[in-house]
Amino acid sequence: MRILIVEDNPDILANLYGFLEPKGYTVDSARNGYGGLALASENKYDVIILDVMLPGLNGLELCHKLRSELRTPTPVLMLTARDSLPDKVAGFESGADDYLIKPYSLVELDVRLRALVRRAGGQHVIGRGLRFGGLTFDPELQDAARDGVKIVLTKTGYVLLRCLMAAAPRIVPREVLEEAVWGENRPESDALRTHIHALRQAIDKPFPFAMVHTVPGVGYRLALPDAPG
Repeated sequence: MRILIVEDNPDILANLYGFLEPKGYTVDSARNGYGGLALASENKYDVIILDVMLPGLNGLELCHKLRSELRTPTPVLMLTARDSLPDKVAGFESGADDYLIKPYSLVELDVRLRALVRRAGGQHVIGRGLRFGGLTFDPELQDAARDGVKIVLTKTGYVLLRCLMAAAPRIVPREVLEEAVWGENRPESDALRTHIHALRQAIDKPFPFAMVHTVPGVGYRLALPDAPG
């Protein structure tokens, strides 16, 4: 999935990059409305994340231009701290497809983005499944296999597998995995370690080499025997 983020807050932008890129998404960004308009006119995106309060050209004006001038059908998800009904109506009337109020859960953001892409006819982005080495996973069917041998996981195991495979062979920080599983209600105990152990038992134990690797103090990654690190 290729995503354009138009957001002027550097902290929010950094959080979005840190959450979305490990999932395997390609992310471009602009810090103002005119920059966002330029990128949208030059490139093809699967979805656009658009802040309402932007310098120069605000989000409502930018969305209107995307629809009326560029004639782009790309789904637009608006982010805003304004939660009144008139504000929501204004967002939809400008051409937005969905509306998320700050502060928001990054997990919910991801779910909404994928739903927008599917409704826009982009099911292939998710439906084609994930592959890394001999490991395959269809997130929609929750169908996993290694070297053709079916792997059965818990609900949490499938979430972790999707995150690791989407980023493979890059490292996925612990915080990203915890956010994907528990959202903002992360457990105080080291529950993630327990779920990773169960994932290893299913994916690695019956096979000749381990694919799930711990990066001490950072997170976890999938790797093949000839991969560096």
